[in-house]
Amino acid sequence: MDVTDLPALNATLNLTSAILVTTGIYFIRNGRKAAHRACMLTALAVSAVFLVSYLVYHYNVGSVPFEREGPIRTVYLAILLSHTVLAVAIVPMVLRTAYLAWRERFVEHTRIARWTFPIWIYVSVTGVVVYLMLYRM
Repeated sequence: MDVTDLPALNATLNLTSAILVTTGIYFIRNGRKAAHRACMLTALAVSAVFLVSYLVYHYNVGSVPFEREGPIRTVYLAILLSHTVLAVAIVPMVLRTAYLAWRERFVEHTRIARWTFPIWIYVSVTGVVVYLMLYRM
């Protein structure tokens, strides 16, 4: 594996994170706390690996421009902008949500998790969309 393989790995990690978070929510809604915890901690680890891989790739390659023109460029840039802004916001939200669970402050954990969950899913899924649009179109 070399640095050019990292975008595909990053998309896979994003998709895996989205699946794990969604599965974790399913588990907690069905009273399966241990399974929820396992999914969420694994999603956190997968997301951490993604972040390292993403940083390594962009350190080595720099910015990759979107080559297409026309309306698809506008769509891409809108998705990229919302993805980027929310990707920055989600990091402290995920860390706070996990911290509250670790400290067993479940009322506060649930309150912030209601916001963290949809944003984390959005960032993960749009990460895959950005990859597909940038490298596979």
